[in-house]
Amino acid sequence: MTEPTESFPSSDGDSQKDDPRVRDPRLRVIVDALREKKGLDIVIMGLEAVTDVADYFVLCTGSSDLHVRSLAQEVVDQLKESGHRPWHVEGMEQKRWILVDVVDVVVHVFRNDAREHYALERLWGDAELFTVEDEQVAAS
Repeated sequence: MTEPTESFPSSDGDSQKDDPRVRDPRLRVIVDALREKKGLDIVIMGLEAVTDVADYFVLCTGSSDLHVRSLAQEVVDQLKESGHRPWHVEGMEQKRWILVDVVDVVVHVFRNDAREHYALERLWGDAELFTVEDEQVAAS
């Protein structure tokens, strides 16, 4: 796995200008939804300089099928509530890798084995990576 170039605390007071959550408010909605449901290893991939497929990928790991589905559903619900209706959602039935497509932001929620297998961080190795620290790490 490629090492992240930046690491940002999860606190709401974070206002660093390089934080992609400041540049695109949908990212804050997505990350907050994933954190609310205890998502693991949250990474934002900045793809603007690499491809036209999307501006950002948000990656997250769930600990079980139910956790993966819960994480993805919370993202969908919070995006709708904030006025950003997802264009497409797939994988809800399989619960191994769920993709929430918001056109130029794509959320990937994986079970750990699927995340390791598909290795998007390595596949998109030229992307800028930002990790979101969980509350326990940020509080240490």
